[in-house]
Amino acid sequence: MGKKRAVTAQIKVQVTGGQATPAPPVGTALGPHGVNIGQFVQQFNERTRDMMGITIPCVITVYNDRTFEFVLKSPPAAVLLKKVAGVAKGSGSPLRTKVGSVTTAQLDQIAKQKYEDLNASSLDQARKMIAGTARSMGIEVID
Repeated sequence: MGKKRAVTAQIKVQVTGGQATPAPPVGTALGPHGVNIGQFVQQFNERTRDMMGITIPCVITVYNDRTFEFVLKSPPAAVLLKKVAGVAKGSGSPLRTKVGSVTTAQLDQIAKQKYEDLNASSLDQARKMIAGTARSMGIEVID
């Protein structure tokens, strides 16, 4: 009969896909828990190789025997909106200055991609959440 592993910590980090390094934020988050940072970096980069350059949230569960598991989440809505709209960053004053635009079809696509990680009851609600994020970034939603 095997020993039971107890969860000692759950760590949330946002790392660029395929480009994780032992440097901060990964090293400073995992170091105090005694996790093999090199092993995490290697596994993370392997699983995110196809998402190069996109920020990916990751939830790492650390166990008492210093082993770990991690779950990848979908990229933040703001990152996806910037990519689709083709802008470098959101507007400093979103009500006055618009920096780009997205179509409702593109909003649907982002909502489908993020649906699992949102607490929306339907795809329509998810679309409205993404539209709100776009609005607060100064990105116009056009039909």
